[in-house]
Amino acid sequence: MRTVVTGAAGFIGSNIIQGLNQRGITDIIAVDDLRDGDKFRNLADLHIADYQDAGDFYARFAKGDYGSVEAVFHEGACSDTMETNGQYMMHNNYQLSCDLFSACQRLGTRLLYASSAATYGGSASFIETPEFEKPLNVYGYSKLLFDQRMRRECGADFSNAAQQVCGFRYFNVYGPREQHKGRMASVAYHQHGQFHADGRVRLFGEYGGYGPGEQLRDFVWVGDVVAVNLWFFDHPQASGVFNLGTGRAQSFNEVALAVVQSLSAQPDLNLAQAQAQGLIEYTPFPDALRGKYQCFTQADLSALRRAGCDHVFADVQTGVAQYMQALSVAATPT
Repeated sequence: MRTVVTGAAGFIGSNIIQGLNQRGITDIIAVDDLRDGDKFRNLADLHIADYQDAGDFYARFAKGDYGSVEAVFHEGACSDTMETNGQYMMHNNYQLSCDLFSACQRLGTRLLYASSAATYGGSASFIETPEFEKPLNVYGYSKLLFDQRMRRECGADFSNAAQQVCGFRYFNVYGPREQHKGRMASVAYHQHGQFHADGRVRLFGEYGGYGPGEQLRDFVWVGDVVAVNLWFFDHPQASGVFNLGTGRAQSFNEVALAVVQSLSAQPDLNLAQAQAQGLIEYTPFPDALRGKYQCFTQADLSALRRAGCDHVFADVQTGVAQYMQALSVAATPT
C-alpha cells in the first residue's frame, strides 16, 4: 500500500510517517522542500521508499508517475501565521492543494489534508460551518479558501467526492519534531529552551480582557493528531472537514506550569508558587500581534464524534510532561 506524505520533513508530516512506520507501512513517498537542510533530522530515523522535492512532485503526481497511491497525507504548506506575502501564501496553501485534489480524484487516491483552526480567527465558536469562519490573517484565509473549494467540489459534507477527502482543522499542536519551526514552534518547546537557559519561562501579559498568561487555547498533543489522521485512514467512508483539538481550552499558565513542574522536578508546585519563585514571568503583549491573535480557542468535537471517531485526547498536564521528557532524552549526550 503506497502512501504519500507532503510536508514530510515538517512537524506533523514526520510524525505521521512515524505513525505509519509503527504499523509496518514503509512504502511512503516523502515530499518536502529541504532548502532548510536541517529538517532532514525529522526523516533520518524513519523508513520511507522515496523522497521527492516539492517543486517536482505535484506535476509528476498529476501525470501518474508514482503509480497506484492509496492516500496522500497533505501536510505541506506555509504554516507561518505571521507571513504577510499573500501571493506566496495562496500559491503554497491554496493553489497547490487545489491541483493535488484534482489529481487525487482523477487517480483514485484519497486525500487527507491539513486545514487549521486559524480559519475561525475572531470567532467565539469553533464549529465547522461558515458562520463561524472569520480568519484574522492571510494564513487563515488560505486554509479557509481551500475548505470552501472542497465544499463546492464535494458538497457541504464532502459526501459527493469520488474518493475520500478529509480536512483537519488543527488547533495548537505541540510535541516532538517541531524544533525547526523557529518562532512558530509551540510555547512548550520555547519554554523548554527558556528554562534551561534562564531558569524560568516567559508568557505574554494581559490582553483581550484576559489576565497575564490566562489566554486560553486548545492545546493538542501531536500523538493525538497522528491517531486521528490514522483513524480516518482506516475509515475511507468518512469524509468532511473536522476540528482536531482536545475539545478543552486550557490557559498558557497551565502549559507553563506543566513545563516548570517537569523541568524543576517539583510535580506538586502550583501556579502561585511558581510565580512567587520567579519561575514564570510575563512580558508586555507585542504590538505586532494586536488584532491578529486568538485569545480563546476550543474545538467543538461534535462532527468528529458523529463520524465515529472516539479518540481520547491527552490534557496539557499529561502531554506536556511527556514532551518535556522526550526533549530531555533528545538533549542527553550518547
